[in-house]
Amino acid sequence: MIDWKIVEMAMPLLLEGTWVTLYVSFFAGIIGTFAGIVIGLLSLSNIKPIEWVIRIYVDFVRGTPLLIQIFLVFFALPMVGITMNEIWAGITALAFNLAGYAAEIVRGGVGAVEKGQTEAARSIGMTRGKILVYILLPQAARQMVPPFTNEMITMVKSSSLLSVISVYELTRSGQAIISVHFVPFEIYGLLALYYWVMITTLSWLTRRLEARLPVW
Repeated sequence: MIDWKIVEMAMPLLLEGTWVTLYVSFFAGIIGTFAGIVIGLLSLSNIKPIEWVIRIYVDFVRGTPLLIQIFLVFFALPMVGITMNEIWAGITALAFNLAGYAAEIVRGGVGAVEKGQTEAARSIGMTRGKILVYILLPQAARQMVPPFTNEMITMVKSSSLLSVISVYELTRSGQAIISVHFVPFEIYGLLALYYWVMITTLSWLTRRLEARLPVW
């Protein structure tokens, strides 16, 4: 039997945690996406030392659990003099993780554009920068949106791991209510609903974005 009084009491409290989740996810998404684009483009530079460093970074991100990366940011960085509160430690860890996957998406998307177009652009005197901006990125953008969307969705859901470093995001706020009222069924049901609404909204927005991008 669902305790509707608990549900009514919990909804505004969970909403506070939802705003923290959205705040963390927004800034981590912006930073991680920008960093991923830069790293992905640098990986196509044909400069071997840069390619090696990026490969090590991407392999580390993909080969270690996000939880470990969160712990490293929160506990290890202060040992080398870099201190952040739990919110920005969480943002940094999520952005660090997202950037590794985003770099691979950019590398694959831009690298998949037919090389003959690049050679043709060079033959008419276009610089590398103009080729990237006017030839490669516009054609790669549409096919990069779906994998970017998947990574963004994964990041939003993975933000629940920040509860382990006391970030009062959605999952943490639910755990706090459960510890007081001992109503796991109602609270976890609400948590699932809140996450579903966020993810569905994000998916809808990205589908609209993809539909507006030109087809090459």
